[in-house]
Amino acid sequence: MQISSPALQEQQPVPIKYTCYGPNVNPPLEWRDIPPGTESLVLTFEDVDAPANPWVHWLVFNIPVTATRCPENGLPDGATEGIANGGTHGYEGPCMKYFRGTHHYFFRLFALNTRLDLPATADRAAVFAAMDGHVLAEAQLIGTAEGDGSAL
Repeated sequence: MQISSPALQEQQPVPIKYTCYGPNVNPPLEWRDIPPGTESLVLTFEDVDAPANPWVHWLVFNIPVTATRCPENGLPDGATEGIANGGTHGYEGPCMKYFRGTHHYFFRLFALNTRLDLPATADRAAVFAAMDGHVLAEAQLIGTAEGDGSAL
């Protein structure tokens, strides 16, 4: 299974458009080679270098297996957004004024052999608990951001 973006290159800075310094919308994402037996997909966007490791910037679950992409500033049809660490639904891009140094941001796509019976109020803990034992494959795309800590 693979995940990619025409707007983000592996291990390169997340473009300003997809951060709090720009419109703060999610980048377009594409995936392929979903394994047989997949019933749904889960997509996370997390800062693995944040003190609250990981900091969940976006959580999307029950993505239909027929979806092959996520549009910029949108969701695949039929997907459910869960709660991010900011306590909100929706994409929260990197905000470099809140940290110093380089942070790594992981888009992770999980193929599951089930759909998750969870409400839109589900957070990472609930989604990952429900995923336990159902992950068929995982793919990731990593972006970076350099923090100036100006808000600290």
